[in-house]
Amino acid sequence: MKFSNFFIPTLKESPSDVKMRSHDLMIRSGMIRQETSGIYSWLPLGFRVLKKIINKIELFHDIDNVNQILMPTIQSSEIWKTSERYDTYGKEMLRITDRNNKDLLYGPTNEEMITVIGKQYIKSYKSLPRKFYHIQSKFRDEIRPRFGVMRAREFIMKDAYSFDLDETNGEITYHDFFNLYLKIFNNLDIPVVPVRAPSGEIGGNLSHEFHLIVESGESEIFIKDDVFNKKYDDLSLKELINLESYTDDYFKKINEKSGFNSFKSIELGHIFLFGSKYSDSFNFVVDSHEGKFKPFMGSYGIGVSRIPAAVIEYSNDSNGIIWPKNISPFMVHLINLLHDDTECLEFCEKIYKDLIKKKIEVIYDDRSESPGKKFSDADLIGIPVQIICGKAFKKHNEVSLIHRANKKETYFKSENILNSLIDILGENV
Repeated sequence: MKFSNFFIPTLKESPSDVKMRSHDLMIRSGMIRQETSGIYSWLPLGFRVLKKIINKIELFHDIDNVNQILMPTIQSSEIWKTSERYDTYGKEMLRITDRNNKDLLYGPTNEEMITVIGKQYIKSYKSLPRKFYHIQSKFRDEIRPRFGVMRAREFIMKDAYSFDLDETNGEITYHDFFNLYLKIFNNLDIPVVPVRAPSGEIGGNLSHEFHLIVESGESEIFIKDDVFNKKYDDLSLKELINLESYTDDYFKKINEKSGFNSFKSIELGHIFLFGSKYSDSFNFVVDSHEGKFKPFMGSYGIGVSRIPAAVIEYSNDSNGIIWPKNISPFMVHLINLLHDDTECLEFCEKIYKDLIKKKIEVIYDDRSESPGKKFSDADLIGIPVQIICGKAFKKHNEVSLIHRANKKETYFKSENILNSLIDILGENV
């Protein structure tokens, strides 16, 4: 994509109302635009990041045979009354009355709806286990939306749901999702820490959250020293349940408090095993050779739209964002500092087309802006590798390669830059 064709409305000054670094950088880099309190449009740069995250989530869910569906954002109030959550969920639920005086709501979550779907179509134990997921906008009317997309009222969530024969099989599915989440976050270059958590409004007894430790985080977690040395995906279910890392609310419930350290963090995922809570409410029964039974259920969420903000909180400097390669909207930022020079222009056009042929995502700054503006925007946007065509090209037929993470700069002969870049992208970015 050429900069001249790509809409990136960067800002030099920070907005006066931002309180968090990620909010500041997402606004100034042109990723998002606030429409009203806690509600944002995702502009082209930000949407590319979202799509990268969503594609990874979809890939790993498909590998694990989790069926993708799409449930509506607007739900009937009746199913929430059946589960007895309509009056207890709180003011975060946005209630709506349509022209026929039917009570509806903008769904904050989908346990009720997936249970109704399961009840209609799953009749026999032979249909179990079943796992479904969808990626969808949700709305929770936060009393104080803040920190940009980190604590928004409308947000994008990946939520999955499972139906199993019994508690034993439900725990196996829960363990599978635990490991699935580790794979997803690892592939996104996000070093999450799993912690025990209360189930809250969802219900159930077994629950873990996945946190990214950052000093600016709004959550607090407590972790025993040896937890950091564990390889989480090797843990058995019993070890997982006894993992000594906790959210603040859960930590207050335990008596043994020695050997724990507290950390500020951002919650990115939450999984629950809530058993037959919803199948009981909806009288969802399945036939088996031993009679009828109610499926054992679980719920598994990832806060998709807060991931970009969390990554920025974790990875930035005074100049802007530093994207990890698997989330970055582009892999290479090609900058032409000599936009009036024919040779430099021809070189940039050639390398731009060569990168596209190699399926390397590139943003090419072809604007007639000053070098200072181009460098400032490049550092603000945070693409992992910058390729610069400037004075060195005219003097020595060289272009420079700058790693955004550490600002390390290396010069290469122009005819060698493509092969060198491919080697670097494969190994060091």
